[in-house]
Amino acid sequence: MPPKRKGPLQLVQREVDEIRKQVDSLEKDVQTHDGSTEEAFRRCQEVQMSAEKTLKALKKLTKADELAPVGNYDQRKQEEERRLQNILERVNMLSLELSPPGPSAAAGDVSKEDSEDDDDEDDDEDEDSSDNDADSDEDEKQALKPPSQSGPRIYTVLSDFKGEQEGDLSVQRGEVLRIIRMTADGWWLAQDSKGNRGVVPKTYLKAGSGVDVEDDDDENEEESEEEEEQDAEELTDDREKQSGTSHSNWSTVRKALTEIDATDVLSTMGAIPSGFRPSTLNKLLVEEGVTYRGSHYIQPELSQSQLSFSDLFLDPDTGRVRARQVRTCVCFTLWSCRMIPTPGVGVQVLSRHVRLCAFDGTQVLSNIHTVRATYNSKSPKTWSFSPRMTGILPALLDGDCFLRCNSASPDLGILFELGVTFIRNSTGERGDLSCGWAFLKLTDDTGNPLPNRTYELPVNGGTPYEKDVAVEASVTRGSPAGVLQQMLQARRQPKLIVKLKSANNRTRTQLSLLPDTLLHSLSCVHLLALHRQLLADALLMDRPTMQNAELICSPVLSTFPVLLDQHDLLDALRSAWLDAETNMSRAQRRDLSYLKQEFVKVYMSSVYFLLHSPSLPRHRWADPPSEEQRARVIYATLDALKQTQRITGQSGGLEVFVSPMHQHLAFDISELTFDLLHVARRTIVSEEEEEEEEEEEEEEEEGGSKSRSGPVEQESFQGAVSGWSRIDDPERQEMFSFCLFWRRRKAENQNRQT
Repeated sequence: MPPKRKGPLQLVQREVDEIRKQVDSLEKDVQTHDGSTEEAFRRCQEVQMSAEKTLKALKKLTKADELAPVGNYDQRKQEEERRLQNILERVNMLSLELSPPGPSAAAGDVSKEDSEDDDDEDDDEDEDSSDNDADSDEDEKQALKPPSQSGPRIYTVLSDFKGEQEGDLSVQRGEVLRIIRMTADGWWLAQDSKGNRGVVPKTYLKAGSGVDVEDDDDENEEESEEEEEQDAEELTDDREKQSGTSHSNWSTVRKALTEIDATDVLSTMGAIPSGFRPSTLNKLLVEEGVTYRGSHYIQPELSQSQLSFSDLFLDPDTGRVRARQVRTCVCFTLWSCRMIPTPGVGVQVLSRHVRLCAFDGTQVLSNIHTVRATYNSKSPKTWSFSPRMTGILPALLDGDCFLRCNSASPDLGILFELGVTFIRNSTGERGDLSCGWAFLKLTDDTGNPLPNRTYELPVNGGTPYEKDVAVEASVTRGSPAGVLQQMLQARRQPKLIVKLKSANNRTRTQLSLLPDTLLHSLSCVHLLALHRQLLADALLMDRPTMQNAELICSPVLSTFPVLLDQHDLLDALRSAWLDAETNMSRAQRRDLSYLKQEFVKVYMSSVYFLLHSPSLPRHRWADPPSEEQRARVIYATLDALKQTQRITGQSGGLEVFVSPMHQHLAFDISELTFDLLHVARRTIVSEEEEEEEEEEEEEEEEGGSKSRSGPVEQESFQGAVSGWSRIDDPERQEMFSFCLFWRRRKAENQNRQT
């Protein structure tokens, strides 16, 4: 009886078992130091190539390929994929341990011998490849082969490439590179003629060079030997300086290489799709301090002369903040994300979110706002926003946002970066990855604003500065011929659904009081407007003179910007203020002075107390235990404060700080005073605006300063008002309006005294 034929899945299972045995044997040899390190490293590369090839073959298998029905086919296939992922992870760790510890004289000799051995091995393998590897794809085989087994190491650059991230190698057209490592995601580690190393996309390279390859090999080997001798001398000098340390620095170098190539390693393991990149916007938030945070953009902005403010004005008749119209003011809703690829089993996702900002194609023009998405395990490729829940919706989960921007760029739009915060199960390393990005230009081709409707934005892979990069390579593979196939492929494309909408009259009025540039949640507009009014009172009304820059005693102004970086405290203030508003009458809600007094009381007895609570943990992004503990402390503290207010019958105030029932941290002068010179933003004037101002000044000099002398020569108050209306310069007009305002207040005080 002939033997029973094995199905494709069973054959893959046998290959996985064989690969696992090879990895176990390799680990045992490494631990016992059996054999040379170079031989172990070569074996490690061969096992890695075999595992990646088997993983790709396994992913292409379907249930229809089986010769006979197989029970629990999907479960068995997932188990084999999980086994291969674990094997690849072990192989990558071995590869890092066995990789050479940087350049040295001895390493140069070894590399030279290896290059000669590799040439012999390449010749032998080229003869055997036609017999053994006829079934594999040539492109995939070339991408998966390690440098010691691939074709020619010398490549020519086809076009200029400028490095955009740390670790990239900038090259020019016609330059000859030596490839050190080839990876499956298309980013190869290369070395130029000057010895600089970095990753270069393989699409920019062509095998061979314009001259003889052997001559280039000899020249590159001589240059590499000279550079390695220089590096060896530098290393010996450093070791002589560091007399107290006798160990090698390879651990530090390995750690740096691991951090730079973390995405590359995860992509090679198959843990993340090839279109994922390190988060660009998160890098700006971390490295640039408060420059791109909302707490920086709600501060007042000084004018070019730095004697007044360019975005904060006060109406002298009503004492309210003057409304300001900007070029762009839109309200929109993040609806959902569809067909977003999921990371593999080796990565634990802590947060799925969308970071958004104003963008003109070259630079970020506003603060970076983050909206966290809700995840459902039943549909892992779909992200949703603004979930239904009892009580107020947290600002971090609220997809209703607004953007105010005064930029005149014709390419202004909103940049959406889909990202995940992850932790690697094997190493415990945290990181932020970009799952793709989308861009919504706010004007059409004719310059008119976009209509209010729903937009389906395609999600692109890579960074916002890369083009034609797919989030997942399998989605764009092949071009379907039929209409039905095109429709099915279009449904598989990652998309972000955004809806532009209009705001009501009250919201539009509150938005006009905010800074000229800001992107935040719509649910916090009323709190931002009240903070803006308190800021105008402190800076424009209560200061003795406009040139006074002393510290202002205002705990609210000094600590309120912190809330924009800690969304749970901002939600606590929203909840406390909502309770206070429900107890107000209609007349009290219309009285601005009463609202400001109550807002200060509620703020001091809720959020300000929480900021000084010793039981509140430090805020940390995407840390579930810390977020849960902070939520418990916040809600327990608010409930305790409500009970105290019910017992005492007071609406709030500083009494909670002297109560023996509550504890608080010691106060700092920075938490009690508002430092204008430290937090105020400076106006950045472009060259075009400077030219326009120079032209206006020349016109004023030619035509005379009639408007400048008119109001001063008037003696009556009505004449001054008529002269004030003829001033064209906004800054002088604002300064003169303050003079009129103080003049009116002085007259009222004199009338009261008489």
